Amino acid sequence: MSRSIISTEQAPAAIGPYSQAVRAGNTVYFSGQIPLDPATGALVDGDITAQTRRVFDNLTAVAAAAGGSLAQIVRVGIYVTDLANFAAVNAVMAEYFQQPYPARSTIEVSGLPKAAQVEVDAVMVLD
Repeated sequence: MSRSIISTEQAPAAIGPYSQAVRAGNTVYFSGQIPLDPATGALVDGDITAQTRRVFDNLTAVAAAAGGSLAQIVRVGIYVTDLANFAAVNAVMAEYFQQPYPARSTIEVSGLPKAAQVEVDAVMVLD
């Protein structure tokens, strides 16, 4: 099976030795997105809600570059530095996804790159 690298300037450039996403067959594996502004590469200002919106905007851009949309995401992994933000992250996710929702895990971690409060990775299956 061949692999193809997905890349777009509408999402932040990778900050390490990885790709924004990789397509293998009809499955696209997204690298974790943190709330970086794609134009500046800087962490967005604001609370967990603002940061989570930026993350899902970034994922939307990568999905589009792969020829899909968030509606085709089958799994989401969410990493937060404080599980007290669980409800706020859920509220933002509900703005971007509709039923049937993807499978998901939410995990509290001790830290994220660039002191972000949230990171999200995903798996998308193209029709």
